[in-house]
Amino acid sequence: MESLKNKKILLAISGSIAAYKSAVLTRLLIKGGAEVQVVMTEDAKSFITPLTLSTLSKNPVHSAFQNNPETGEWTNHVELGLWADLMLIAPLSANTLAKMSVGRCDNLLMAVYLSAKCPVMVAPAMDLDMYLHETTHQNLAKLKSFGKGRMSEPEDIVEEVKKHFNYRKALIGKKVLITAGPTHERLDPVRFIGNYSTGKMGYAIALQCAEMGADVVLVSGPSILTMEHPQVRLIRVVSATEMHQACLKEYDNTDIAILSAAVADFRPKQQADFKLKKSENLLQLELEPTVDILKDLGSRKKNQVLVGFALETNNEIEYAKEKLERKNLDMVVLNSLNDPGAGFAHSTNKVTLIDRQNNLLEFELKDKREVAQDIMNKVLTLIKVQ
Repeated sequence: MESLKNKKILLAISGSIAAYKSAVLTRLLIKGGAEVQVVMTEDAKSFITPLTLSTLSKNPVHSAFQNNPETGEWTNHVELGLWADLMLIAPLSANTLAKMSVGRCDNLLMAVYLSAKCPVMVAPAMDLDMYLHETTHQNLAKLKSFGKGRMSEPEDIVEEVKKHFNYRKALIGKKVLITAGPTHERLDPVRFIGNYSTGKMGYAIALQCAEMGADVVLVSGPSILTMEHPQVRLIRVVSATEMHQACLKEYDNTDIAILSAAVADFRPKQQADFKLKKSENLLQLELEPTVDILKDLGSRKKNQVLVGFALETNNEIEYAKEKLERKNLDMVVLNSLNDPGAGFAHSTNKVTLIDRQNNLLEFELKDKREVAQDIMNKVLTLIKVQ
């Protein structure tokens, strides 16, 4: 377990019967070379004692804001959050998960979570019906979680922690260019031609690459999403032309380019400077093609790994392979509008990855954060091939 040597892990324990596994988990983390501090909720004390965890971690266990009312000694939750290389919440109860989703800060664990600057991993522990509930799925969507409701075994959790630290080094020194969201092609000052893309897939990929150590440039079309990771530089654009220009400025110094944006294929040939008024006459629009950003970058490709997306409704595999060849891609990510829960405006996606050797890698419907990880796992193999 050399990958855990000198790693600072903040183990957070919420009120679940699975908390008894935290003793073994703490011991395994310490055995692997990690420095462990424990924070727990009051409910967690019903299942495991602070004395047990303090003995195993060789550090005081934190459970309250005020340690000694007589002296005023208190736990600095901000300091704890800044100390850790990783915050591991195991077990994660449905109650604590709900608090995390809305930012409710009513105990020390939540205060530390809201103060933490490090990555957060969670191991849910709840009844299967609770885990499968739509609300639980929505609350977990933005978190890096493992296990399917029943808390994973401590040995498996430690392996995930090791993978996390190894994974965070995989793209150190690499620059990744990502496009996300739709483009809006102006018709007049108040109208545009666009599509239903929200940018969720591209933003998830950007976050995944940053967590792997890459320096990321995210060129985003109009989207309500935000990105605050220190290794992601967000460039907001509106039209296909603006997105193309932003990509060209970054592409020569890019190691990996992943173009997930849903760029409009056409734009109005004439753009009015005033609002077009409704009338009884038919409005006829003349459209012209927008720039094919993916094809242009493919023609300029030198040593970059170039990944494109294909959203199809029929003959999916055939069209995706043709796109990969015609645009000089190293891989295409295919998703179909025929798959429920895939495509635009969902938090989930179902993709098939196709590389230049015609290898097909199909995945089940997953949260887009997990899909981003699947995509980047495949991209890592492409880098090694080159």
